[in-house]
Amino acid sequence: CGQSILLSQEYVVSQSIQDISLSTIDGAAATLANYRGRVLLVVNTASKCGLTPQYEGLERLYRDKKDAGLDVLGFPANNFNGQEPGTEEEIKSFCALNFDVSFPMFAKISVAGDDIHPLYQALTAAQPAATGEGPMREKLAGFNIATNDGPAVLWNFEKFLIGKDGSVIGRFSPDTPADSPALLAAIDAALAA
Repeated sequence: CGQSILLSQEYVVSQSIQDISLSTIDGAAATLANYRGRVLLVVNTASKCGLTPQYEGLERLYRDKKDAGLDVLGFPANNFNGQEPGTEEEIKSFCALNFDVSFPMFAKISVAGDDIHPLYQALTAAQPAATGEGPMREKLAGFNIATNDGPAVLWNFEKFLIGKDGSVIGRFSPDTPADSPALLAAIDAALAA
């Protein structure tokens, strides 16, 4: 019995984040292995959030760096004050019409709580703390909005940076804009690795 537990723990540890089953916003099966060898910025998104205008900066970042090997991947989530209530088709339309989003978008998932998607379980386990989180947490508390304790995702538009080898190498607070010097430096270092 003890040996089977050890084996299953080894499997969990050795299972690559790239192997986790996902679905695109159009319903096609996918994994992060589809992006093997590229740097990924994984972002949980929402259409009705004060941070929703970040779509514009994320799209600009994607267009500026995709030829260098960066993909921005959007994961709509309705975990925070119901700020992503739409269907996949509504989300896709909103992103295209309002922000001309061309980076890959995925089906809506849960990024926190009891029904957290395995991708976000793996991301938060690999990077339990976000760079620059303090001000956002304080701002939410100032609005009397309850927040998740770490290592759970704090809010919409939290960013995880994944290196070319599939390892999670960074995590940035929701209010970190796409043109943040710290984020850009981390992306450039990952692209150069």
